[in-house]
Amino acid sequence: MVQFTPRLTFVKLLEKNAPQAMAWVTGSSTSPELSGLVKFYGTPYGGVLVEAEIFGLPNISEQNSTAFYAVHIHQYGDCSGSFENTGEHYNPAGRPHPLHAGDLIPLLGNQGYAWGVFYDKRFSVDEIIGKSVIIHAGKDDFTTQPSGNAGIKIGCGEIRAGKD
Repeated sequence: MVQFTPRLTFVKLLEKNAPQAMAWVTGSSTSPELSGLVKFYGTPYGGVLVEAEIFGLPNISEQNSTAFYAVHIHQYGDCSGSFENTGEHYNPAGRPHPLHAGDLIPLLGNQGYAWGVFYDKRFSVDEIIGKSVIIHAGKDDFTTQPSGNAGIKIGCGEIRAGKD
């Protein structure tokens, strides 16, 4: 017996592979091998399905290693330099960390590779176009204000509208 749940809708969205927005993430000078794609899909439930596939995370050379990396949406899409022009976390409701709309779930890097998908109702795809996805060198402690003590910015990608 097949039971209909939102998961089935999400699987179909991923199979169609037509995100409404994407961010091609590239590494900083301290992590030049880092790259990947973060995709944003609107859903019929409101909210956004977020899929991230990232290569070249710092733990790539450590055999059988795992490590967590904080991921946030920042205010601005300017990924120049060492990503200092991305602003603060995207936080239209003025909420404390980790309840900002831009506080995403962490990546679990396995010997430099991470893939993950999650659903979030704190923002819509249209609201984040032109902002940036930031990957930090460390894990988010989900406590320290305003940004979780996640370490330096090692990856950045501007969120751009997908093709219809």
